[in-house]
Amino acid sequence: MKAIILLNGEPYRGGIDASDARVWCCDGAYDWAKGRVRIDENLGDYDSLGYTPDPPPAEVYPSEKNYTDGELALMRAVAAGAEEIEFYGGGGGREDHFLGNLHLLYAALKRGVRACMVTNYARIFAAEGEVVIEGKKGRTLSIVPFGGSVHIMESGGLYYPLPETFVYGSTRGISNVVTADRAHFTVEGVVLVFIDGE
Repeated sequence: MKAIILLNGEPYRGGIDASDARVWCCDGAYDWAKGRVRIDENLGDYDSLGYTPDPPPAEVYPSEKNYTDGELALMRAVAAGAEEIEFYGGGGGREDHFLGNLHLLYAALKRGVRACMVTNYARIFAAEGEVVIEGKKGRTLSIVPFGGSVHIMESGGLYYPLPETFVYGSTRGISNVVTADRAHFTVEGVVLVFIDGE
């Protein structure tokens, strides 16, 4: 099952193909998403939206809660059996929420779910182990350690060789370039991968 989660960050300007997915819309994302993509379930506390969306939510969460609306949607999608999740609208807006949304990618990875966040500028995903990137030749690619330093076992198809160790807190992995139709690397630890121009 594929899930799409719409977030209340910078409105996503591109098209969203929801034909084979279940779509959760979080709170204020309804303002930019309504009429553009089919919404199967609205959820949130509606402190951002200020009115009841359509379809009406089965449950309105309290504004004082332990989870963001995005994390609640992630938990609902995983519980429903999602094997793949695409997040839209997760960039821009409040920087603390953007950082939190990156953590949702990590949370999905650790639950065995493939997840990516598509913004107006990039596709972002969390990865560990063997990572293969196909069909992105010429694109800028950044690899950032997430949660601690990581070890790169091997890599290929990138303009700048990856260092054996990416130190957490360094910017060394920013702005590499994909030079082959199939780039790859193997990493011990978790990284965030940013592919520009999506």
